[in-house]
Amino acid sequence: MHRLSPLDMGFLLAETRETPMHVGGLYLFTLPEGADETEFLGELREILRSPTEWRRPFGHNIRLNPLVAAAYWVPDEHLDVDYHVRHSALPKPGRYRELFRLASRLHQSLLDRHRPLWETHLIEGLQDRQFALYSKVHHAAIDGVSGVRIAQSMLSTDPTERREHSPFSLAAYEQSKADRPPREPPTEREMKAVAEVLRESFGVSRSLFSSLRTYARAWLQPDADKLMTAWTTTPVTSFSTKITGARRFVAQSYSLPRVRAVGKALDGTINDVVLAMCGGALRRYLLSRDELPEAPLTAMTPVSLRTDTDQNLGNAVGALTANLATHIADPQARFEATKASMTAGKSLLTGMTPKEIELFTQLTQVPPLMIGMLGLGDRFPPYSTVISNVPGPRERSYWNGASLDGMYPMSAIYHGFALNFTLLSNADQLDFGVIACRESVPSCQRIIDHLEDSLAELEAVAGI
Repeated sequence: MHRLSPLDMGFLLAETRETPMHVGGLYLFTLPEGADETEFLGELREILRSPTEWRRPFGHNIRLNPLVAAAYWVPDEHLDVDYHVRHSALPKPGRYRELFRLASRLHQSLLDRHRPLWETHLIEGLQDRQFALYSKVHHAAIDGVSGVRIAQSMLSTDPTERREHSPFSLAAYEQSKADRPPREPPTEREMKAVAEVLRESFGVSRSLFSSLRTYARAWLQPDADKLMTAWTTTPVTSFSTKITGARRFVAQSYSLPRVRAVGKALDGTINDVVLAMCGGALRRYLLSRDELPEAPLTAMTPVSLRTDTDQNLGNAVGALTANLATHIADPQARFEATKASMTAGKSLLTGMTPKEIELFTQLTQVPPLMIGMLGLGDRFPPYSTVISNVPGPRERSYWNGASLDGMYPMSAIYHGFALNFTLLSNADQLDFGVIACRESVPSCQRIIDHLEDSLAELEAVAGI
């Protein structure tokens, strides 16, 4: 048995019909040249169904122990693979609009607590010889980075390579560990640092306490510096309402070199540009509905605490709060305000270990997140939205010869956070997945157009 962490338990306890606590992804592929669609998809379906030994949590159930307020992953002795691996079809020729509607419907339904907490759907019928794979896993079992790593276990940079292991199998997990580059023997300097590592394992440094003091000062005096905190300025908008169980999902890919060029020209990072794109898109959306507030919208931005060699599932994230500066009309000034808030936030994490960053996040970001999970986010909105940038494949990828055209993440939304942006870097593109409550955020598809307009606006500012 494997015990769930308190954060993982929180995702289980906070789940309701209106707020399913799972995350997922929609993967878009093109069939290999000359491949028969029915035969090729049939082979992929059998690979997905093939494990005799399943990686946790795909072959495990949740067992609650109310006596000690704990939950454990335990092996499922009667797993029904046909329930978890499904084959769907759109009426040909299926357009992206129909695909996104299907993904929205699949994403809004709760996972069955009596079974392992995951589903995957192989979807055919798309135009231009494309097909899709939709998967979802409970957030108690997975975070964004570990989800990407599972997906990458079935992908290859070689279009001729064939992988017979299901990404949900123990064999795929063992193979992913074997594929990691070997670690060099520890240097003398690293050996001398052992005592310091042990100290950090049993205590915390002055960096954590200093950062907490800085955060508290910014919360009490929000105009004192550029650091943004939860609750300080967050206005009430249609994004901070109570949500229903209805979902709307839209997706789009943007050129990574294009975004990188803007960041370089404006002396910022790719993530600064992404946040500015989202801020500009939300400003345009709210202006079109005549509800742009005077105070700026804010975003919780997760920060991964995983190392390159960490192959475990579960959640390992920190978080910062970004100023989206939606109250500023000038795009350059808006970009600088967003960049300054992220610079100030990242300075808080400097000098802290991953464990200290995790503790810092629990003290500063988990309370506002729990407000949303408990259904109070519409009354006390700590921030306006969530924007998560997850690293994905660095090279063009293939699934047994089928080229990966898009890798669109689908996250969770809560009461008070009716809109979520999650994106993946995928070779030379950024794949945005936008999920929203269909009732709270009508015409969500317009946000995709607004993202493009915001990027073009930043290019104009940068002189590109």
